[in-house]
Amino acid sequence: MTVRLDHLEIFAQIVRAGGFRAAAAERGVSSSVMSQTMAALEQALGIRLLNRTTRSIAATEAGERLLKRLRPALDDIRLALVELDQLREQPSGTLRINAPGPAVDHVLCPLAFAFMKAHPEVRIEIVSDAAIVDIVEQGFDAGVRFGQHLAQDMIALPLGPPLRYAIVASPDYLRERGRPATPADLIGHDCIRRRYPGGTLATWTFAKGGETVEITPEGRLTLSSAQQELQAALAGQGIAHVFEDYAHAAVATGALVEILTDWSPKLPSWFLYYPNRQHSSAAMRAFLEFVRRSARENPGPRSFS
Repeated sequence: MTVRLDHLEIFAQIVRAGGFRAAAAERGVSSSVMSQTMAALEQALGIRLLNRTTRSIAATEAGERLLKRLRPALDDIRLALVELDQLREQPSGTLRINAPGPAVDHVLCPLAFAFMKAHPEVRIEIVSDAAIVDIVEQGFDAGVRFGQHLAQDMIALPLGPPLRYAIVASPDYLRERGRPATPADLIGHDCIRRRYPGGTLATWTFAKGGETVEITPEGRLTLSSAQQELQAALAGQGIAHVFEDYAHAAVATGALVEILTDWSPKLPSWFLYYPNRQHSSAAMRAFLEFVRRSARENPGPRSFS
């Protein structure tokens, strides 16, 4: 026995409206369509649900018993659809975003905090992860990566202006060890190295006047995050290579000195990326619009000034 849910809904509507004609008018169809639907439902159930006369209809005993169970269930379904419609139209629910630590620290968290103030019904979960993950498979709504090298089925949205690495050291370290003027001068210095989760060591890339130089830094200290590298540089342990946002405050106060500034090229910005889906949640749509508006209202490069 196969019974369609819309046929049950029509049955309840006919009884409530008091006849085929009134129910058909409510539904915007002909009376014959309603009659055919009821015939199909009664045939599928193998029992008569309505007693019909030329002037009126009434539910049979079987029909009344069915309606007694059916009405609360249909009310629950209607309520669920209303709630779903509200969820689609009003930003609510949870957004999960995967992003590397630097993007979380300096771009994503400030955006998320401001967005949540504007949309108190939205919850945000940010997972800091430098590894490349399949955001769809891992259940994320979006991810953040450096540059625009993403899967073809993803849409990328720039998060802020281009990036730049800063090479910094403490004044005491530079007084004791000397100030490098070119990337080659870093040889013999204590460079604070970074090891990625996959085990590889970060290389340092420099560019000036069409010349590009890439070095694998040497030093006694190897760490795994920019925050740790910054602490080490502040403690006079060597020369650090971090995104300039990390060093901004320390350079501004003189606790750190930026070197090799003329060798520091601009890099692509962080990109927020998300699946190319036709139907996204209201929360996701609102967050994307918030990111776009923020980019329009806060253009321009970062600077230590």
